[in-house]
Amino acid sequence: MKKVIISCLLFCFGWMSAGAVDLNKENRDPKYVESIVNRSQKIVDQLGITDKKVAQEVCYTIANRYFELNDIYEVRDAKVQKVKDSGLTGNTKTETLKAAEDEKDGALYRSHFAFPANLSLFLNEKQIEAVKDGMTYGVVKVTYEATLDMIPTLKEDEKAQIYAWLVEAREFALDAENSNKKHAAFGKYKGRINNYLAKRGYDLTKEREAWYKRVKARGGSL
Repeated sequence: MKKVIISCLLFCFGWMSAGAVDLNKENRDPKYVESIVNRSQKIVDQLGITDKKVAQEVCYTIANRYFELNDIYEVRDAKVQKVKDSGLTGNTKTETLKAAEDEKDGALYRSHFAFPANLSLFLNEKQIEAVKDGMTYGVVKVTYEATLDMIPTLKEDEKAQIYAWLVEAREFALDAENSNKKHAAFGKYKGRINNYLAKRGYDLTKEREAWYKRVKARGGSL
């Protein structure tokens, strides 16, 4: 019995170590697939992975996430268009459109949590965070560092709150359907941060003006 269990474990671990991530490229435009794979590879290149096989598995995992998001929104868009073409009006139209959005949200929810779980087969927590940053244009780091540079008198608890909100915004940005929507997710939280700082007594207009002057004096640009 022990030998059977050990054989099963060896088989499973061998299967996982060999990798089982297939690129979900069927029925997709080859140029689109190439573009997504290249985008994903750029993220992988920043992770410091030395094993080429693991790097490929991670690349395919990221690319498949992009494909999955595209599929989810395409299904939603097709249903919305069908409703518009059907001539439905009033509550029936509203409820049908809402159902399409609800189905999209449910699919995004499942995909959202599956993605880091899939990455965890190959990456540590720090690397997973780097993947998330790569897929959201590094906005968390850029915004956080800019805010600290703009207001050097921020207290530690304020810094922690700002960072927490930016990380939360990133989770929504990861599910957004395009770059504009991703930036909009961060924009919502930037507004929340500004309101928070204003309530804490910071004059953001003066802080920003003083920051511009400091950056200019350093020979930098915004």
